[in-house]
Amino acid sequence: MVQPRIIRSYINGADYTATSGEVFADINPATGETIAEVEQASAADVEIAVAAAKAAFKEWSGMTGAQRGRILRKAADILRANNDEIARLEVLDTGKPISEALVVDVASGADCLEYFGGIAAAIHGEHVDLGGQAFAYTRREALGVCVGIGAWNYPVQIACWKAAPALACGNTMVFKPSEMTPATAICLAEALTEAGAPPGVFNVIQGDRRAGQMLVRHPDVAKVSLTGEVGTGRIIMGDAARTLKHVTMELGGKSPLIVFADADIENAVSATLNANFYTQGEICSNGTRVFVEKSISAAFQKRLAERTAKLKIGDPLDPETHVGALISEGHMHKVLGYIEKGKAEGATLVCGGNRASGAGLDAGYFVEPTIFAACRDDMSIVAEEIFGPVLSLLEFESEEEVVARANDTEFGLAAGVFTRDLARAHRVVAKLEAGTCWINNYNITPIEVPFGGVKQSGIGRENGLAAINHYSQLKSVYVELGDVATGYPL
Repeated sequence: MVQPRIIRSYINGADYTATSGEVFADINPATGETIAEVEQASAADVEIAVAAAKAAFKEWSGMTGAQRGRILRKAADILRANNDEIARLEVLDTGKPISEALVVDVASGADCLEYFGGIAAAIHGEHVDLGGQAFAYTRREALGVCVGIGAWNYPVQIACWKAAPALACGNTMVFKPSEMTPATAICLAEALTEAGAPPGVFNVIQGDRRAGQMLVRHPDVAKVSLTGEVGTGRIIMGDAARTLKHVTMELGGKSPLIVFADADIENAVSATLNANFYTQGEICSNGTRVFVEKSISAAFQKRLAERTAKLKIGDPLDPETHVGALISEGHMHKVLGYIEKGKAEGATLVCGGNRASGAGLDAGYFVEPTIFAACRDDMSIVAEEIFGPVLSLLEFESEEEVVARANDTEFGLAAGVFTRDLARAHRVVAKLEAGTCWINNYNITPIEVPFGGVKQSGIGRENGLAAINHYSQLKSVYVELGDVATGYPL
């Protein structure tokens, strides 16, 4: 697998040349250079992809779960065998450090395929005893054609997170990756084909929001799963509502990370670094509001600044790089704009705060890891999602206070609590309005555990057994064993 010069859609088990005649550039965020041209799918191309998925549905859903599971597990093995090459494609598209992509992106996607491949044969309904004269049972059935719409921060992982449960349940899928990271969804499609998935089971449509909108509005699509921004989620939910499609949405966040005075400071600092600077801050669940109990705030801030200063910003393909490039020039300026807002609103800049420059950086979209202290809850940098390497330090004095402030947001994706008092940890987590919480760690997302948000951060769950509920529907069957009772005369 090498970076293609032209990136096409993938329909019916093969590369597909778009009919629009329109292409757009795939940009390497670390250099600003065009690394490929991507074909924009037309309305006709979308029709062909959905038709392919619809035609494949009968064969795929008619297989046993064990048969589907074997294909998913084989696809996982293929991804693992090509881990390094796919990771490199991911780095060129996203700007993230190769040290991350080699151990997380492809591996997490393969784990997801393996997990749902393993449980595909165990997806079933239940028997209900209604006495000697009747019983009932339920069937868990596939929905039909599902659409997955991916984000640009974890392209191949997100593609797998959507494809694996959908296909395990017997659905087929048309997946649209972000136009900024189009390459690695094709790797998943090729792996599934090589593993034995029939043509049309998993298709990839390339393009911008126009292609996504056509897929979401298509009458033959039964389900839409989005990973993206809240605003995009609202639009897609409105479009999906026209035909009452099933929806799963994993959206944005402004998550709290709460550090109590009795916490292990070194571990809490490590988690704070992970929760803000991993993938250069472009993670929806990041704990960007770091609440630190007042009695340890000075010591915590000092240690956090010391360790942040050691982070290396540089070429994402360099194994020694800790912080890579933001996804685009426009996004870089958005992040830098928030940094300026933080200064203007009175936050104290502890470190960072600039576009990173120097040898090998000037042409890319690099921003220094940035820490603000003396923050208030009403500041823009505290209230709004930045999606970059910018964190806000806030002090608190009591458990009740910090819970109330942590929940004072329209978001509810994730939260973290650091304390040695496990009774307090469980008590606080129970009160936090967040779909995914961590105690004494952060941003750990095993495939076995459901992931998703509440409030404006999403609908439904990905991963874990919970995902099966979102990619299947129940049919109830009543079976009469005796005569039919009636009050009408014979």
